[in-house]
Amino acid sequence: MSDADNRVILNVGGIRHETYKATLKKIPATRLSRLTEALANYDPILNEYFFDRHPGVFAQILNYYRTGKLHYPTDVCGPLFEEELEFWGLDSNQVEPCCWMTYTSHRETQETLGILDRLDLDTDKLAEEDLYKKFGWEEEFLSNKLNFWQRIKPKLWALFDEPYSSMAAKIVAVVSVFFIVISILSFCLKTFPGLRVPIISNETVLIDENGSTSFVLHKHRSEPHTAFLYIECVCNSWFTFEIITRFAVTPDKREFLKSPVNIIDFIATLSFYMDMVLNQVLSEEETSYEVLEFFSIIRIMRLFKLTRHIAGLKILIHTFKASAKELLLLVFFLIVFIVVFAALIYYAERIQYNPENSFDSIPIGLWWAIVTMTTVGYGDMAPKTYAGMLVGALCALTGVLTIALPVPVIVSNFSMFYSHTQARSKLPKKRRRVLPVEAVRPKSQSAGPVGPKGPGQRGGLEGMKSGPGLLDSKLNRLGANTLQSMMSPFSMQSYFPLAMPNAAAAAPAQAAAAQASKLISGTVYG
Repeated sequence: MSDADNRVILNVGGIRHETYKATLKKIPATRLSRLTEALANYDPILNEYFFDRHPGVFAQILNYYRTGKLHYPTDVCGPLFEEELEFWGLDSNQVEPCCWMTYTSHRETQETLGILDRLDLDTDKLAEEDLYKKFGWEEEFLSNKLNFWQRIKPKLWALFDEPYSSMAAKIVAVVSVFFIVISILSFCLKTFPGLRVPIISNETVLIDENGSTSFVLHKHRSEPHTAFLYIECVCNSWFTFEIITRFAVTPDKREFLKSPVNIIDFIATLSFYMDMVLNQVLSEEETSYEVLEFFSIIRIMRLFKLTRHIAGLKILIHTFKASAKELLLLVFFLIVFIVVFAALIYYAERIQYNPENSFDSIPIGLWWAIVTMTTVGYGDMAPKTYAGMLVGALCALTGVLTIALPVPVIVSNFSMFYSHTQARSKLPKKRRRVLPVEAVRPKSQSAGPVGPKGPGQRGGLEGMKSGPGLLDSKLNRLGANTLQSMMSPFSMQSYFPLAMPNAAAAAPAQAAAAQASKLISGTVYG
């Protein structure tokens, strides 16, 4: 078998590649290792296999067959490369280590986009059809079979949960933020001494042994001004109305109850009513006012409700979630170094005589190590000996280096989330519809005259006569230079093999070839 018979031509996306059949057999059980002339994409005239795939990716795939090393082209997207590998029957895990990080970066991007989809950061108004589709009433909407509640429920949901859906929804969002801010301000200002009312009782005391008495005003405690109670009542009335309405119109009540923001809102609202009930039921002697005020601190958690209206807060929260491993590693190293330096400072201060030693035990040294490593430095405790100062210097330097290590990771995650959010906001929401690719029709098995190609196939000039426009379209793809070489007397015999026993039989074929040459020259150069 000659060298030409061992070669195979592959036309991928209009670019022709030529290699040996033995090269394609190096990786078995793949698409290229099973090439036969019976395939529908085989062209018997041009003697090539045509694949409508990405030519740039195929260059790396063919190089994988030649060298056994699969490299990732940096000018294509990762999912496209995976699709091409899947089409050719190759394993994506065979990518070389030098290209692995670049190749797998698209997976992190897809995970980030999936997180952003769950965050629901879109600020565009939902189409009416999409709105009813969210509730599972798309068919009823299209057929106009919605009842009154089905018509009003999605609109109420958009009013309270989609601030950008309409002008009324924006007004509701502004009102909600206003009551959140007023509630937080009221919670903070009612602790200010100038805005609290003292609870004073008139007590009778003995002045001397003769039984003389006098009246003394005794301050038991202080309570917030009554105005704060009215403010809390108004704010919590709105919060109660809002959470009941949102729960009634939500498309998925289970997801609503699982949301951390909704749980905080419910507990904060419930704590207000429990505080009111306990103050009414219990007497002043039984009521521990400080304990009730402490439990009301849950109301300040309403600040997290602002994440429903501010996309940046959602991104920040999920940045810390994405950086959880780095933060846990930071906490672990901090705990280790805090214990180490607490023990060192305890024994370092006891080496020399130190009457002003503040480190009486290692647990006290833990507080000093935390304050020093976090670079806070309250100054309430400080080493007095030289050995203690050396330990303090090492503790401060270690704290700075330990805390600074995960900061770039957190900043990188936030930048990644934010940049993808900005890119998503600029993407068009509606894309042009792309129809699916029509499958290649299989070769017909109809009988034809027997020629050099075998029974049932039309070869040589007989095959050209069966389709007058077929030869033009096929040879046009080879280019002008290839056509000129094909029209030479020797190449004509190689491209159009004929079983000609004598020169007399070859004369009609040569005349047909000359006519085809004129036709092709007119097609290419005309």
